[in-house]
Amino acid sequence: MGGRPLLNRRLEGLGTTIFAEMSALAMETGAINLGQGFPDTDGPESVREAAVRALRDGRGNQYPPGPGIPELREAIAGHQRRFYGIDLDPDTEVLVTAGATEAIAATMLALLEPGDEVIAFEPYYDSYAACIAVAGAKRVPLTLRAPSFRPDLDELRAKITPKTRLLLLNTPHNPTGMVLTLEELSAIAGLAVEHNLLVVTDEVYEHLVFEGAHHPIAALPGMRERTVSISSAGKTFSFTGWKVGWATASPPLIAAVRTAKQYLTFVSAGPLQYAIAEALRLPDTYFDTFREDLHRKRDLLADGLRTAGFEVYTPQGTYFLTTDITPLGKKDAYNFCRSLPTRCGVVAVPVSVFYDDPDAGRTQVRFTFCKKDDVLYEATTRLQSLAS
Repeated sequence: MGGRPLLNRRLEGLGTTIFAEMSALAMETGAINLGQGFPDTDGPESVREAAVRALRDGRGNQYPPGPGIPELREAIAGHQRRFYGIDLDPDTEVLVTAGATEAIAATMLALLEPGDEVIAFEPYYDSYAACIAVAGAKRVPLTLRAPSFRPDLDELRAKITPKTRLLLLNTPHNPTGMVLTLEELSAIAGLAVEHNLLVVTDEVYEHLVFEGAHHPIAALPGMRERTVSISSAGKTFSFTGWKVGWATASPPLIAAVRTAKQYLTFVSAGPLQYAIAEALRLPDTYFDTFREDLHRKRDLLADGLRTAGFEVYTPQGTYFLTTDITPLGKKDAYNFCRSLPTRCGVVAVPVSVFYDDPDAGRTQVRFTFCKKDDVLYEATTRLQSLAS
């Protein structure tokens, strides 16, 4: 084997994810895990029962169709029409994937070649960096800075070069909770059209916007033919383990993404696809109540963290909340998070790991609030000792 590393050099520095590391710490110490973004309660009982019914009826227990079962593709198209007025052909413009994570991977592998550049918001959701690297492309960060985390559109324009292939957007944005405004999206769309760029947009938190509204960039003029929109059921319906996601785009783009996707998982989650088809048709009251409940939990955690001495950057969306530990006299979020389970019995995630330049987020820590109220109360009570 010689002296060559076993790991593909494109993945150098992308070992164990921070989520796996911090969740292992939570297990080891018995700490409350406010690091990894998974709810501690399941989603609607009717959706779970739909999955059980599909299993018992033998629907999806064998390989489902490669693009996804027709019922789910039709439900995804119906969802886009219902909430955003976007008309899709479920046969040619919808692709079901193993969560949004696979949709991102398949899209990057399909659309990028070595030498291409991808402009993405920093801090990144960690799979972005890995998927861009595996495709052989170069990521170009557009840094979102506290306290507002709004993108600098002049800086975005300046970063576009002849090598720029696509813009990778995430709104609502993980980990900062920033939600792009219609004005910002229109400006980004204008740049994409002007420079003939593709746009890939991760919208998994589309139903968790507390201030403002979610606007899909695919609905803007000139964007339908150049945008791949990605979302999933995990965050909206609190079944993160099911890993049912999707990509929607024009037929040529979906055909390209499907070509890559078929050699990743081929198909997945057959019976669960039937259940998510039913979930997407739930009444507006479900989506409204879900959002209102998380909004309340956001405020509960934010108030507790402020009392504990953190600077809190209140998110406009998602179920994550970014803080700064400088008021606590700390300057290294990674070491702070490593010691927090032992010191306070709480797990959080250092935001610095989501930056190419760790100094940009050196003092930032992310907490999740998609937990039961009593868990959030207990966590913030434990964290009070930091202020003493």
